[in-house]
Amino acid sequence: MATLPAFFKKNEEGAGAPRGRDAATRTNRMRAVRDPFQLRALPHEHLFLYNKRIDNSRLVREADPKSRGACWSAIGAASVLAVLLTSASAPSVATTIAGYKLETLRIEERRLLEEHRGLDLQEAELLSPARLDRLAQQNNLVAPSSGQVFHLEGKPQGAVAMAK
Repeated sequence: MATLPAFFKKNEEGAGAPRGRDAATRTNRMRAVRDPFQLRALPHEHLFLYNKRIDNSRLVREADPKSRGACWSAIGAASVLAVLLTSASAPSVATTIAGYKLETLRIEERRLLEEHRGLDLQEAELLSPARLDRLAQQNNLVAPSSGQVFHLEGKPQGAVAMAK
């Protein structure tokens, strides 16, 4: 592996170590027999990283005297700008809303006129002489004789007509 440090070499013998029978016996004496089930060491295993918790809840932030005035002036400027924009756009918004209300009222006027025409037609049908004659015949009604009709004369205000 190219990313492992150079001190992790498989061959721990030096390049100039003698080869042969003397070297094999010398290696066995110096090096213990490796356990085949033991895992090899991980890179940088000897390092231990500790994450220390930092608690800044007891710290008190010191007020910056320069920023206090700048903050309020920025808030004031933004408020003035908002008021100016609102007052500049208010007439156009009011005109648009009035236009919508006017159109709604025109639609309602058209609807009411159509309804009035329909009621006038219905009243004319109900008061037609042919229908009234038909209803009179169904209810056995006859026209009054001349002696049964009383004509009221014009009387002063407050006077009430009385039948005798």
